This record gives sequence, C-alpha cells and structure tokens, in this order.
Amino acid sequence: MTDVAGCDNRLRMTDVSLVPLDDRWLDDVSALVADPTVLAFTRIPEPPPPDFAQTWIGSYVAGRSDGTREGFAAVDARGRFVGVGLAPQIDRDDAEAELGYIVSAHARGQGVATAILRRLTDWAFAELGAQRLILIIDVDNHASLRVAERCGYHREGVMRSIHIKQQRRSDAVLWSRLPGDPG
Repeated sequence: MTDVAGCDNRLRMTDVSLVPLDDRWLDDVSALVADPTVLAFTRIPEPPPPDFAQTWIGSYVAGRSDGTREGFAAVDARGRFVGVGLAPQIDRDDAEAELGYIVSAHARGQGVATAILRRLTDWAFAELGAQRLILIIDVDNHASLRVAERCGYHREGVMRSIHIKQQRRSDAVLWSRLPGDPG
C-alpha cells in the first residue's frame, strides 16, 4: 500500500517488536479478542466471557513465571499495538513449543503476521533452545497458512476435527519448523 506521495506504508519486519504481554495491553487485547475475524480462526471462546482478555493475559504472565507459556504484545515503531505473538505451550523437557500470532484489524495486510512469526520463531530457537516449533492453523485461514509457509514452516498435514467451538468441529493444518530449516 502506498500513500499519496508514493512512499511505502507497509510495516517492515524491523518495525515490529515483541514486548512481554501484561495488563498494560488490556484494552488492546480486549479489542483483539472481540474481533469477529479473530474469533472465527482461533480457539478463543465465542463469545468471549467479559473478563476473558484479563484472564488470558494473566495466564501468559503466570506461564512466563513457570516456563510453560509466553506471550508478547507486538508493537510497531511508534509503540502502537499491532497484535500478539504467543507460545501457548512450551515443553522444555522435549524442547518443543507451539507458537501463534494474531494481528489487529488495523494492521492486517501489512506484513505484520510475518514479522511477528519471524520474531517469535527467532526468540523460540534462541531463548528456549527449541528443537521443534509447531503452528496449528485453521484450514480456512488462508492468510495465516501463507504466513507459515513464508516463514519457513513445513506443512505436516491436516488434523481432522481437532477443535470444537460452538458445537462445530473444525480441521487445522499442522506446521513445523526445526532449527536447521531455512527461514
């Protein structure tokens, strides 16, 4: 996307930073988890309970303390919230982690998901010493499937009927990345 002067307004990967997710991002996360697109493609309950955002953030803060999960707010160069990068499951014994990312509506289509996943992947390999990273992506989330491929993840296959939400079961694609895989 370009502005009237012809300058590129897309965020560059270097313009997205990950900072620890905590209560200072509560309003932003509340808006994120209320977004119909987010609800359609994530395991967030639909509708989310009134205190869901605060409880969800709290689970990542607690997980940071015990090493079982990690959450980051993704911010642009001006410090504006553009989404989250998550490690909802970290298995330190097996050196594995599940990763995920959610982009705010105002930042979609600007390369933010790719930037978040690249930063999150680098973090998991460097800081966790992960030997296997996985993504679980709804089969209908075509934009996210492209992000996984763009970030060097390998499609392992479709996990049929893996999630249930609002009495409906859905399929998800399992992706993985190992430290030696090209990015």
